[in-house]
Amino acid sequence: MTAKEILYFDRPGPKNTLEVVKAVKDGVKELGIEYIVIASNTGKTTLKFWEALKGTGVKLVSVAEHAGYDGGDEIPLSQEKKRELERKGIEVLVCSHALSGVGRSITQKFGGISHVEIIAHTLRLFGGEGIKVAVEVSIMAADAGLIPTDREIIAVAGSGSGADSAIVLKAAHMNNFFDLEIREIIAKPRQRRKK
Repeated sequence: MTAKEILYFDRPGPKNTLEVVKAVKDGVKELGIEYIVIASNTGKTTLKFWEALKGTGVKLVSVAEHAGYDGGDEIPLSQEKKRELERKGIEVLVCSHALSGVGRSITQKFGGISHVEIIAHTLRLFGGEGIKVAVEVSIMAADAGLIPTDREIIAVAGSGSGADSAIVLKAAHMNNFFDLEIREIIAKPRQRRKK
């Protein structure tokens, strides 16, 4: 048996980012983590992790929202910021969301809810948007071949912007989603954002 601390935030949001960075850095040292997947639409959050983890050999994967997520054909990550991340050795991934995809479109057009959306809503029960997105970006990175599925990684996300959630998990590809294992919660908000 192992006793560990979990960092709980009173409220979700970007004000928690630096505490998550510190907790993740500690987790990397303790567990020997080699890969971190970070949800980051602008690259700013990813750069905070890069700065804290320089020289550790940890591989960072930065995942941004796909074109059309908020309408239009542009992605939120600028080409300039994408090049900056890549120059620093950070893998950048922009692709369809693993826990919504076409299912969300069907729901919006015809009503009801897809199986994948039920999974997404269930994950939100464990800590709001951040835990759900952390799981989601790990699936996306695994499907792109950017992280292994045979060892533990850390996945980081937030509620809107910044980082307020971090988990240790063994990732899985989309086609074998139920092999994914959330092994530890490093940080999370105690409550979801109020609507």
